[in-house]
Amino acid sequence: MNMKTILLISPYWRENHRWMVSSVKLAELWQRLGYRVVVACMGRMEGQEGSRAGGQQVSETLTIYRKPDVFLPDPWNYGIAFGFTGFVRRIIEKQKPDIIVVNKVLFWTSLCVLPLRFTGHRVILLTDALVGMTWWGRTRLFRAASIVYAWTVGWLILLAADRIVFFHPQPARLLRRLRIAGKSCVIPTGIDPLPYGQQANSEQRLAASRSPLSAHRSLVITYVGRLESVKGVDDFLAAATAITDDNPNAHAQVVGWFKPDHPLVRQYGDKISFLGLREDIPTILASTDIFVLPSHSEGLSNALMEAMASGCACIASEVGGNAFLIENGISGLLFPAGDREALRAHLQRLIEDPAKRRALGDAARKRIEEKFSWEVVGRQYHDFFQNL
Repeated sequence: MNMKTILLISPYWRENHRWMVSSVKLAELWQRLGYRVVVACMGRMEGQEGSRAGGQQVSETLTIYRKPDVFLPDPWNYGIAFGFTGFVRRIIEKQKPDIIVVNKVLFWTSLCVLPLRFTGHRVILLTDALVGMTWWGRTRLFRAASIVYAWTVGWLILLAADRIVFFHPQPARLLRRLRIAGKSCVIPTGIDPLPYGQQANSEQRLAASRSPLSAHRSLVITYVGRLESVKGVDDFLAAATAITDDNPNAHAQVVGWFKPDHPLVRQYGDKISFLGLREDIPTILASTDIFVLPSHSEGLSNALMEAMASGCACIASEVGGNAFLIENGISGLLFPAGDREALRAHLQRLIEDPAKRRALGDAARKRIEEKFSWEVVGRQYHDFFQNL
């Protein structure tokens, strides 16, 4: 039986300043399910000039084609690559995919859905958020532009897609208004929990909290992600600084890519550890007591799923997919986005209550295993592709 090919059209792949984590993870999952994955995205490999017509052969089941783009930095975080649809057409002609998947709506790469549909291709659209409808940037100009974009071109893209897969539930009333409820479903990206949260983690944390030396142990509070405005890192840093000032045994750290001489690093660098881009995230999370995701808008956060799988006590803003992942008070704590005092209060409560930290972490790990593990999500994608 011949291996089927999925063409995955993604805004980006893996670059220091812009990872498309959902694309990378789903491609890995689909390969495990027995598919060959061909990626078409924007960006450049190191040292690459112009389009790479031949693609990068990563393995027998993964090939990546990149189209150089012009990147607009934060708060836009948006790439523009003229001629991208023609680029995709050439890949389709060469690779002859069985399934065409476009990840994320409103990115430049999603514009190809319209011409592909007009030329007879059936396209599956994946997205974790509807920018300008359920997901918002933090500047007025960004909000205004995204609303106009969403209800014009974005709506046409949604209508043109053959099927739409959301990573977390969207408001049913909005889906009906958009006339896409009948062709929409929910399948989370999920996570492979194996590298994270060995069972010993919670036991080690408990033993440490009961140790006579626990008063001298540093309790670790971690944020993982880019230093982008929409991620609410400024809220985390303000709340974490207040907490570490009042609790000498607590230490806060930021893990993720940031520009040299970033203003937040200059402001908080003497009190908060900025570790930069790291490859040992499972190790970092294994030594983390409290994980914080303070986003003002969010899809289905891979960083939050990793922290939950690691058995961390998680605090997240009540936006997007965070409330889908976390059952408030059971497998984590939620707070209103931007409410620094509420975040500080949650941090203080968990610092003072190691039993609650342990209970939240254990419940978080269990929720990932039961609802968001790749064993569960893989079955959902297997059935979805078989029933197309």
